[in-house]
Amino acid sequence: MSILYEFELGKAAKILVEELFKLKQGEEFVITFDTESDMRVVEATARATFAAEAKPVVIWLASPLGVGKAADSMLPMKSLTAALKEADAWVEFNNQWLLYSTPWDAAMEENRKLRYLCLVGMDTDMMIRCIGRVDFPTLVEFQSRVVEMTKRTKRMRVTTPAGTDVTFNNVPGRPVTLESGYADTPGPHFLSGQIGWSPDFELINGVIVFDGSLVPPVGLLKEPVKLHIKAGVVEKVEGGKEAVQFEAWLRSFHDPNMLRLAHICYGFHPGAKLTGNILEDERVWGGTEWGLGNVGPMYLPPNGKKAASHTDGICLNSSVWLDDVQLTDKGKVVHPELIGLAKKLGKT
Repeated sequence: MSILYEFELGKAAKILVEELFKLKQGEEFVITFDTESDMRVVEATARATFAAEAKPVVIWLASPLGVGKAADSMLPMKSLTAALKEADAWVEFNNQWLLYSTPWDAAMEENRKLRYLCLVGMDTDMMIRCIGRVDFPTLVEFQSRVVEMTKRTKRMRVTTPAGTDVTFNNVPGRPVTLESGYADTPGPHFLSGQIGWSPDFELINGVIVFDGSLVPPVGLLKEPVKLHIKAGVVEKVEGGKEAVQFEAWLRSFHDPNMLRLAHICYGFHPGAKLTGNILEDERVWGGTEWGLGNVGPMYLPPNGKKAASHTDGICLNSSVWLDDVQLTDKGKVVHPELIGLAKKLGKT
């Protein structure tokens, strides 16, 4: 049995259960994972749940061959959906994620009390860095300021050294989600260090170059994948073998919504690093992430926009402009109101 980070893992699980979920005595807490998941993370979380006098419900699934709705045919749909529709809280550790699957949709739409936290692919090392060693109050303050700045912004531009150069408009009143890591209120929540929203889809134009990772179907990228975007739709994909693989995967669903951009996110987690796990990759400090396909209700209320599946690609070292004010320069925070908080989080 591995004892790497044994003490630290216990502390991280305690933070997850008691601080982030704020589990109460008697609450039923569903923990889902699959045969590709890190069992140590699952066991530590179940122990912490029981110690907090809540009731762990641990559901171990065979790993599907796809994610989101592409996993539906391989899931125990009736039993899984029934459990999620009755749970008080749910943490997802599945490597082949249930996020945006039909059971996930049913749980979000029908279980209005459910607190869900997406920690897909979480392993011991990431649990320590991204939960156990995080200054959550400072990170929340930093993210909150970025959210308010973004909400006030009409026109945005994002560039990267790899060749991204895309412009778009924001939609007044549309949610800008702050992923603080807390899951103490009903609805979907995600690992801290990410801010996401859906811009005006019809006004997204330019070039997006993924140079970090692309999940699914590739993982860590060996060469850039370039997307030419017009009115929020992928018109052309350029690159090498991975670009060919990606375009073939998108088109294999025969769903035009898989070629549509779904959201953009900032990455601002001080402990995140590029690993090939999209949960962590999309939070790498100073990066931006674009999703394609299914749009969740947290970005496009009340019900989002359905698609056959979903994919996320990472643009590293992003430069971001909020109207005419620069937020980051090649991944480094340059906005004068944020530099001090970034330094407190260890990012200079």
